[in-house]
Amino acid sequence: MPLWYVPRDGDIWIYTYAKSQKVRNLERDPRATLLVETGYEYGELRGAEIEAEAEIHRDLDTVFDLVKELTSRYAGGAQVDEAQAETLRNQARKRVAIRFEPRRVATWDHRKLAGTY
Repeated sequence: MPLWYVPRDGDIWIYTYAKSQKVRNLERDPRATLLVETGYEYGELRGAEIEAEAEIHRDLDTVFDLVKELTSRYAGGAQVDEAQAETLRNQARKRVAIRFEPRRVATWDHRKLAGTY
């Protein structure tokens, strides 16, 4: 599932609906594999596969702080104003924050191939 994320102190944080299948799966088994990648052409592809342990956070303030951070990050660093904050707080009531603590990471960078593939 493609999701917005925020890196924090070596962990990766997301938020999603509390009743989603993702959350139900992680409640049963907290192991997860994440994929972060970028690039369009083969020679510029790079990324990381991250095996992680998930921790679900349901506290409204934790979820709200995360959604503000996500919104700011994906809005180019713009600050969340009061009207936006109220909307985001209402959304946060139905969502959870999930912290993924990496256990193993594999990376690749096709730019290092210098056109020889």
